[in-house]
Amino acid sequence: MKNIDRRQWLRTIGLSGGFALMGGLDSMALTIPSRLMADAPLAKLNSNENPYGPSERVRKAITNSFDVACRYPFQALNGLVDMIAEKEGVSNDHVVMTGGSTEGLHATGLVYGIAGGEIIAADPTFQAMLNYAEGFGAYVHRVPVDKDYGHDLEAMAQRVTSKTRLIFICNPNNPTGTLLDKNKLRDFCSSLDEKAVIFSDEAYYDFITEPDYPSMVELVKQGRNVIVSKTFSKVYGLAGLRLGYLIARPDIAARLNDAVMANTNMLAIAAAKEALIDDEFYKFSLGKNEEAKRQIYATLNDLGLEHIKSHTNFVFFKTGRHINELMAEMRKEDVVIGRPFPPFYEWARISTGTTQEMEMFDRALKKVMV
Repeated sequence: MKNIDRRQWLRTIGLSGGFALMGGLDSMALTIPSRLMADAPLAKLNSNENPYGPSERVRKAITNSFDVACRYPFQALNGLVDMIAEKEGVSNDHVVMTGGSTEGLHATGLVYGIAGGEIIAADPTFQAMLNYAEGFGAYVHRVPVDKDYGHDLEAMAQRVTSKTRLIFICNPNNPTGTLLDKNKLRDFCSSLDEKAVIFSDEAYYDFITEPDYPSMVELVKQGRNVIVSKTFSKVYGLAGLRLGYLIARPDIAARLNDAVMANTNMLAIAAAKEALIDDEFYKFSLGKNEEAKRQIYATLNDLGLEHIKSHTNFVFFKTGRHINELMAEMRKEDVVIGRPFPPFYEWARISTGTTQEMEMFDRALKKVMV
């Protein structure tokens, strides 16, 4: 099933307001681990992970790969690169495999930020690349998000100078969960990529429900100065196995590949190959995520708390109290949430979780916010 078909399926169930048309997500031919069916001692809702993964099919693939765990992964990686290249519609020399998408962010930050390179990014956004690049002498222009908590593309464009090497866009954005207008994003990239390389972090791309929303891989195919980052950590539920990839024009990909230090392993490769063809679990994960977001919205609405419509697997909401205080109080109720995202210290990010975890979140937040 192609990406656009998957997103259309998600949009259909998301707009339905429920899952009656499917007979319920739990009726799908999937085995949910027993640990997720019982009351969890701790609701871990702070890292945007998929609590349902890896799928049963992926677990079997991992187990079956133990016999080759003694081998270096480089030859086996070729088969996965073939699958990713086909999925993205590019040739193999466009693909850079990394030990988690964060390693791809680090490699890019090193290549374009070293020795005084200037990078432009929204504020707040995901900081992995930016902090890493600063450690190698980069200067980062952090541009405040706009009144709707999204990337202020106009203000970011005004920061571009002859010293700008890279523009970082996290879309949908982490932590705000906002999504850029597809036409404005495409125009922004097409008008500025001759002045600086555009990096599109699409870690949460799978969760987008807007029809025909493009990946910036389409610009890579046109030979533009664009890099796209994707991951197996989110919808596929493989965060602990550390596997991600970059898509870029071959000459850019070669530079990035030379800067990659953290590679992956045989178990992760076997898991990713199976995950790419396990459409049933993919759809299950997307549906469960929509279900959990509705539970979060209901809790926040009950409390009258401002929140932002999310295009991801988390929700950003205003608490009116310092995040460190709220984190501590929620932890006493066995619920782990967010982290500080300066300058939004009175906001919190809550990841989607299992039904039981969402119920724990509901009880805890209503207790600590009274």
